[in-house]
Amino acid sequence: MKTLIHLKVNGTEQEVAVEPNRLLVDLLRDELGLTGTKKGCGTGECGACTVILNGKPVNSCLVLAVRANGGEILTIEGLKPPGGLHPIQKAFVEKGAIQCGFCSPGMILSSYSLLQKNPRPSEEDTREALSGNLCRCTGYQKIIEAVQDAAARLTSKSTGTRR
Repeated sequence: MKTLIHLKVNGTEQEVAVEPNRLLVDLLRDELGLTGTKKGCGTGECGACTVILNGKPVNSCLVLAVRANGGEILTIEGLKPPGGLHPIQKAFVEKGAIQCGFCSPGMILSSYSLLQKNPRPSEEDTREALSGNLCRCTGYQKIIEAVQDAAARLTSKSTGTRR
């Protein structure tokens, strides 16, 4: 028996009927066509399915869609401003932090969440915030550098200084 749920996904109100065992990752990908959310391990270990749910990063493969009822979700598709890339996305590209790209959406959204809470994270803070995201392609250093660069860009942007 399906349950009707209401969500705000990337700023758009959604109403969807879901089975009680439907995972949020499957709802986003299969029902809403938001395939930037990757389905990796399915056990919450890799972070490829990370989305921001009610302001916090979550592994969407561990969240039942019905549990997100009334919630607000940000996926990688919703991060990009019109006509360009978010500063975090730009930093990932420019620093070479994207290899195959499979982990990138989760890494970027985890980075976004970190920078929302801590605009000037230390390298240790960044490593801790990304510890739930696995990447098989890089040694993580370029990812850490990208987050640090994005933090500097966003901080200088908010203070009005040019960089």
